[in-house]
Order: sequence, then C-alpha cells, then structure tokens
Amino acid sequence: MIIRFDEMDLTVLPGFKGGEKEYRAKMFFDGSNRIMKGLLIPGASIGMHTHEDSSETIFITRGCGITIEDGQTRKVAQGDCLYCPKGHTHSLINDSDSDLEFYAVVPMQ
Repeated sequence: MIIRFDEMDLTVLPGFKGGEKEYRAKMFFDGSNRIMKGLLIPGASIGMHTHEDSSETIFITRGCGITIEDGQTRKVAQGDCLYCPKGHTHSLINDSDSDLEFYAVVPMQ
C-alpha cells in the first residue's frame, strides 16, 4: 500500500491532547492504526498523554524541539526517531522559531 500524504486533506487540531496552539496533520487511519505526517508551528505542542492501547513511533524530518517521556525532558532534532511504548506517557513541544515536522505511526496493540 502506498500512502500519499500530498493527496490528503489537512486536519487542524487545536489544543491536541491538551497541547498549546494547534497540531496540523495529514492522517491515514485504517480503523485500527494511524500513520500521520504532522507539523507543529513555533510554540505549538502535543499535550502529555499515555498510550493505553497503542505505541507510537515519531521520526523528526525537519526542525527541533523537546519531548517529555515519562517525566524526562530531552531535546529532539531532524533525524531523531522517538518511540513511546504501550503504557508510557509522552509529549512533543516545538520550542523553536521554525516549524517542527515529523511522521508518526500509532499501531493499536
């Protein structure tokens, strides 16, 4: 299967998971699993949340920011791959002056 994000509608989610500003994404959803191309503008964030029945893998393609994983804060940048296992908590924050772009995969488990 080929997923063509350029052919998808953009979804804008204000305050996603309790975050700041908005999360902009093009999303594929097959009823169980999500694959997304996401963007956080400067100052935007995905709020802290726990993956109760899924995990998440995020690959940063442009920009930088910070992630908070189970209470631990780390800097992230282009080329980093983040993994949040099922049962764990995380957030993604764009604390920079440029856009933070990434791909995310959230498989149900």
